[in-house]
Amino acid sequence: MADFYDVAAPKKAANLSVNSDLLLKSRALNINLSATLERALKEELAKYEAAQWVKENSAAIKSYNDFVEQHGCFGDEFRSF
Repeated sequence: MADFYDVAAPKKAANLSVNSDLLLKSRALNINLSATLERALKEELAKYEAAQWVKENSAAIKSYNDFVEQHGCFGDEFRSF
């Protein structure tokens, strides 16, 4: 999967608010908060990019689906399943 951001960009400090109990329990388990946040943000960014792709290509997707509905898929006559 391609990265949607510059993985070589320098780190930058950020202040944020977190549920205190969640933070306490995460620290007790030595969970790396920065790595966890980066992973979660990367997943959210990937979801957003996928949704944008579908939105931008919805006309082509619909056109292809309509074509397949009318004419079938290439090679249908050779399929044995």
